[in-house]
Amino acid sequence: MFTIIGGDGKEYGPVPAEQVRAWVAGGRANLQTKARAAGSEEWLTVADFPELTGQGAAAAIPGPGRAPKLDIIDCYVRSWALLKANFWPLVGVSVIASVLLLAVMWVQSLVAYLPIITPLFAGAIVGGWYYYFLRRIRGETATLGDFFGGFTRGYGTLVAVGLLVTTFTMVGLICLVIPGIYLIVAYSFAYILATDKRLSFWDSMETSRRTITAQWWRILGLMLLGIPFVLLGLAALGVGLLVTIPLIMGAQAYAYEDLCNPGR
Repeated sequence: MFTIIGGDGKEYGPVPAEQVRAWVAGGRANLQTKARAAGSEEWLTVADFPELTGQGAAAAIPGPGRAPKLDIIDCYVRSWALLKANFWPLVGVSVIASVLLLAVMWVQSLVAYLPIITPLFAGAIVGGWYYYFLRRIRGETATLGDFFGGFTRGYGTLVAVGLLVTTFTMVGLICLVIPGIYLIVAYSFAYILATDKRLSFWDSMETSRRTITAQWWRILGLMLLGIPFVLLGLAALGVGLLVTIPLIMGAQAYAYEDLCNPGR
């Protein structure tokens, strides 16, 4: 049984988890709504209770065609504003994430016969990296603990997502190339969904695919636009990457918010 605090500031409940999920699906509550389990005095959010997310969380995401058209340039404009307002925190977590990912790739190169190394760690690092940016975007307090949220907010799910996404895209690239490119773009929200909304691995992948497919070319454009920024960062003796990488991450996080949480 759970009690939530509605938009009017009043408490509703205690009610079963199914009722809370119905409120989320119907728009009367969302994943940031304050919630408390029966017998507890601690107020958390709906997203903090796995029994309140799952299908209810997936239903709260607009279906294909319901989200507004993504403005690619605006995503980068807002990301730049976010970076200027939170420069050192965003640069700091981006440096940590980049170092950790490079370390994972290095270890993987040493034990190439064990391709499980990358999925074991990369998904959790990327998921937590996005989650930290999302909290900054939403004006919430973001700590280094949030950056490591990929290891605490569904680590097993992120490992499964990493394994399946890698497998599907590799098969697509080997077979006809185009299907692989489609899946690389279509699954780009899977890690964020698994960490932010704590969906199951399959819900994360399918929700990402369905949401992005409706605006696939715009998401591809958003990703391609990041290439010139990377080249500029490299041209500046590599130091420029301290700015361009957080800029690209922020733009992708804003795209996720626009398509999966419009009206937030």
